[in-house]
Parts: sequence; C-alpha cells; structure tokens
Amino acid sequence: MAGWNADTSAGSLGVGTVTLVDGAAFCISSSNGDMSPEYPQGVFVDDTRVLSRWNLTVDGGPLEPLATKSKEPYRAIFVGRVAYTEGQADSPLIVERTRELGAGIHEQVTVRNYSPNPAECVVSIRADVDFADLFEVKEARIQRKWEQHRAATGDHLVIRASWQEIHKEVVISAVAAKVTADGLTYTALVPPHGQWSATVTVSPTLDDAHPAFIHPDGDHLSPRDVRRREWVSKIPIVRMGNPAIERTLLRSYEDLGALRIEDPDHPERIVVAAGAPWFMALFGRDSLWASIMAIPVDPSLALGTIQTLADRQGSVVNPMSEEEPGKILHEVRLGVSTGLALGGGSAYYGSVDATPLFVAVLGEVSRWGFAPDIIKALLPSADRALDWIRHYGDRDGDGFVEYKRLNNHGLINQGWKDSWDGINFADGRLAEPPIALCEVQAYVYAAYQARAWMAYDAGDVATATELSARADQLKKNFNEQFWLPDRGYYAVALDAGKKQVDACASNMGHCLLFGLIDEDKAPLVAERLMSPEMFSGWGIRTLASDMGAYNPASYHNGSVWPHDNAIIAAGLLRYGFVEEAQRISTALFDAAEYSQGRLPELFCGFSRADLDEPVPYPTACSPQAWAATTPIQLVKSLMGYRPDLARGELWMDPALPESYGDLHISNAPMGDGRITIDISGTTAIIKGLPQGVQMRYGTRPRMDDPIELAKRATQPGRSSS
Repeated sequence: MAGWNADTSAGSLGVGTVTLVDGAAFCISSSNGDMSPEYPQGVFVDDTRVLSRWNLTVDGGPLEPLATKSKEPYRAIFVGRVAYTEGQADSPLIVERTRELGAGIHEQVTVRNYSPNPAECVVSIRADVDFADLFEVKEARIQRKWEQHRAATGDHLVIRASWQEIHKEVVISAVAAKVTADGLTYTALVPPHGQWSATVTVSPTLDDAHPAFIHPDGDHLSPRDVRRREWVSKIPIVRMGNPAIERTLLRSYEDLGALRIEDPDHPERIVVAAGAPWFMALFGRDSLWASIMAIPVDPSLALGTIQTLADRQGSVVNPMSEEEPGKILHEVRLGVSTGLALGGGSAYYGSVDATPLFVAVLGEVSRWGFAPDIIKALLPSADRALDWIRHYGDRDGDGFVEYKRLNNHGLINQGWKDSWDGINFADGRLAEPPIALCEVQAYVYAAYQARAWMAYDAGDVATATELSARADQLKKNFNEQFWLPDRGYYAVALDAGKKQVDACASNMGHCLLFGLIDEDKAPLVAERLMSPEMFSGWGIRTLASDMGAYNPASYHNGSVWPHDNAIIAAGLLRYGFVEEAQRISTALFDAAEYSQGRLPELFCGFSRADLDEPVPYPTACSPQAWAATTPIQLVKSLMGYRPDLARGELWMDPALPESYGDLHISNAPMGDGRITIDISGTTAIIKGLPQGVQMRYGTRPRMDDPIELAKRATQPGRSSS
C-alpha cells in the first residue's frame, strides 16, 4: 500500500470497527457507533481529526451493539440495546443511530420502546475534538496541544481551537437538546410501542475551507446522495448470471464512487484516493493503478489522475521530499503539519514506480477516445518522466531503474511492497539498496513502448523507433540478468552489488502483464505462480511459503493482495494461460463472499486447504482503491475488452468461466457514447458502437506492433504493407 512503512504502522482498529468514507473525509467508529480518542477512531476531514470523541449513553450506560448496516459507503445504521434494567432479563429499549458522513457528520438517534408501558430515559452525547493530524492518530503520537474554548449557545456547542497562527472550529447542532460545554443531553419520553428521535450535526471549519454540514429535511436527497446518483447514472449497469459475482462488482462500483476526490486546483478533475482509513489522498502508484483498472467504468478517472499528477510533477532536486525533475509524486497530504508527513511537507516523491507507470497509463488512456489535443498536452510530462528514468532512475547507467532513499526519514523500500522488510533473499536476508525491482523494469519497458506508440501515432517515426529500440534492449538485458535458470523463475530484484535477490515473489507476475518476459520462460513462471507454495487457494501470495521470510500474516511477505492477483491474471492471459487466470479470478470472487462482496486491501496467506475462509489482515484498508477495482479488472481481462478508438477498433476475446454465467453490460462508456455488451461463452455482441468503430475478435495489437512495422518500413528493401 502506498505510504505504508512498517516501522510506523498503526495498530489494529479492532474487531467490529466500522469505516465510512466520502471523498476526502472518513469516519472510524466502534460497532455501537461510539468513537474514542484512545483508539485510532474519529471523524477526519482533509487529514485532520475533527471529532475525536463521540460517545452516546442512555441513562449513563453505553449501548450494547446488536447490528451494523452500511448500505452506502458514507452512511451506516448502528443498532444497539440499552443496558438491562433491574429485575429484567431484556431491556425493552432499542436505539438506532443513522449516521451520514460528509464534511462532518449528521446523525439521527431513534429510541424504540417495545414495552406496553411508557419509558423515560436520558440520552447523552459527549463530544471532544483534538484536531490531530492523521499521522499523529495513526501512529499514536499526538504532539500538538490546541488551546480550546467551548461555548454553549442555544442549540449549538461551538468548540474553537488555536495553535500558533492556525485556527479551527467545530459546531455541534442539536435542536431541543440541553447543550452545555461538556455535551448534549435529551430527556426522552418514549410512548408504549412507540419511538423518540433527535438529530445532531457536526460541522467543522478548517481555515474557512468547509461550509456547515448540509442535510436536507424531508424527502430531498443529501449532497452525498446527489453525488452518488450522478455517479450511478454514468457508470455501466452490470447483470451477471452468477449473482455473487454481480454483487461483488456492484460493491466495487459503490466503493470506487466513494473514493473519488477532487483536485483542489481543478474541481472538474476527479481522481481516485488510495483507500480508507489512512490513505484518503492522491497517491501516484495507487491512484494510477486504480484508475486504469477502473477505466471501463469511468475513463475520466484515469485522465484526471494523469492530469493532476502532471501538474505536480517534480521540477527540482529536494533530498528531503525526494523530489527530482520529472518524477511523479508518491503521495499528497492536505492537512498534515510539516514534520509529520513523509518528506516533511504536503508532497512526498519517494516512489520508484509511479513515474514509469505514469507514462504507461497515459499510453493506455490515449486509446480510449479522448480528444487528440488532450493527449498531446500531456506528452511533455511524459517526456520529462522518461528523462527522469534515464538521468535519475537509472543511478548507475546499467539500463535498470533502481531506488535508494535520499534521507533517513523516507521509505526504505519504494516499490509497491514498501514495508521495510518487503524485499528479501530466499534465505530471508534483506536486500541492500540501491535495489532494481523486477516489476519496475516492466513498467519502464511499458513506458518506452507507450511513448513510442504515441510518437508513431503523431507521425514521429524516428522517436518511435528510438524508444522501441530502448525497450528491446531492456527486455534482452532483463531476461539475461534477472532470470534464475536453476529455479525456473525471475529474481525479485538486483541488489546494491547487482546480485540476484532470489526470493520467489509475486512481483514477476507484473512482468507478464507488460510482456517483458521471454516466451520460452513464461510457462515456467506460470507454473511457479500457480504452485502450492505461491497459490493459497484464495489467490497468489506475495512470497512463496518455502522462502525464509515467509509469514502468512505479514504485510508483504506471504499475504494475498487482490490487486496484485488481478495484474497477474491479466499477465497470464496475455501469454495464453487462460485456465490459470480463471482460477485466480474465481478464487478472489470466492474470497469476496466472506466480506460482504468487498475485497479488502489484503488478507492473510494461509492455505485454503487448512482454513476454509480467508483470514483478514488486521490493519487492511477497506474500502481501498485498487482492491475495489480488482473485480472490474478481473472481468475486463476475461472479457478481452480493449478499445483502440484512434484506429476505429474495439477488441473482444471472451474467456469468462462457465460458472460466471452470461454477462450483460449496458451504459458502458465508449468514446462520446454508450454501448451495450452481451457475452455468452466465447461470443460477444456489441450494440451502439460510435460511428466508424468496428468490433474485432481476438487480441488488440500490442503497443510494439505498429512500431515494428515502422522499423521495417525504414529498412532498405522492406515494405510496411
């Protein structure tokens, strides 16, 4: 996960924790709806905790949790029971708390009386605010002490705080409550078999940036519901013969919609936040992967992510933030104070893979029908990214891109497995940086091909040929220097001494996706990935179980990551391993059934043969962007769904397992229009294609195919016809 460093990781949120998310805001509470500052709980807006305590009591006692239901990612209902009364086995009073998250929270409290007698009770809410930075909460090291002033004014409790020159405010509104500086109190008279209700709203003002929480009365939709309805109206409608898979896809759509955030400088651009609870911000690697995996649902997310990252592309050398000219950032934080965020500021650039991924994703986006001038405007950023690859990424001039952090506070490992112990040898020893990861070379290979493709499209054959040659040389060198012939798989990396880091890891599966692996070696790689040591039955482990560092309950050394598996499945399909890709896909959809259709960031790597349910990883983000987009990517890959609208083509090559049933998709975005797709077995029918676009069966031409034609055209005696 982007931004994770196991040296400073948060503890478990606890059993039954409920997370709500809406854009850049999220809320973490216990199973009865309470939030306590003793735990990493609260309401967070722009990386600042605007509500640290929110405890509801009835007659002085907390609620006993009974059930929690979250229909939308930003709304939940908590059902609890009032503590037993003297002489009774069961309390007749049940409390429902309906909470909606936005720029704050709106909560309706309802007490239901299941007794034939009237009931009177005292409902109290205690609220506290600490305005702690997200990292202070996550790492349990709150440093700043704000000077607070609490004032009760009519129906409002106003909490103002200041620290140095910064001023913040939270207003808690509760009509008909007794409001004091300590909290809110109601005396509830509940009729027999009746109910009593009250509503409370919490609205923060952070540097005058947030308006009061808006929640309309009556039958009107809230802003969150309006935003969700707009999102639903423009995304595909999916019907699947297998209802469980359809349910998982719909949950993915919901979570993806909730994880969308605006670029503050360009509100029309929507990007994908990395995940809740700790990564509700723009990340280079995560946002790029999530947006490109979600491209058949909403292509504008990928374009918006690329444009926003381009605006923040590195321009200077800054060892503290690890910024370098042309480099794509790792993460952006909005409200985190200097010294707490990675790099000591709002942006941190310690990622080795975001920069080549940026170019590779742009190449794919260029095939989805956006106006040529939009793509053309991004080419200078792509060229600066390639300059970074050559001048900063390749530290020693050997053609491979390596990483080594530029200060003692940055991430030790800077690929997607960025925990401090994530890259190791087969015997468990840690690799020493500079480290050249195998998958990063695949991303660089894809970046060269993507930029060559776009140059060829623009008629610049010379640039296309030059970049294509770079890609060819990289592939040759990679297969010579990363391949372990006696083991039948690729080294996960080369270390500081250019020694092969010989652990068997899932990283090499990414190399399949981008075509970096030689054809003759692909069967051995596929066999190793699907071996019992790698494939747990729920998915492919990050590290084989016969490796020295293997731990099924670790973050990166034996766990199963859904997005990693989606990438590997797509790579297996590229090399013709259809059955293996289907097996991975089915395993992940099976796993989703155990978490209400939502795939978490990761789960433990225990074998399915030993434990017949996937074991949750305690601190996994949920919802998380590239986990939410994994089901979409799996189905897209098995559909063989790849447009190339610049050439007037939409390619389909269906390979959905029979158990998935027939697939019907309507309202699918395609260029300026919407199409309908019906797939039964290996047959696909498309309706509503844009004018001039034809459907073709088979595999869409790879990015190197027209480049090869161009190269042959420039050779004496050769023709491109």
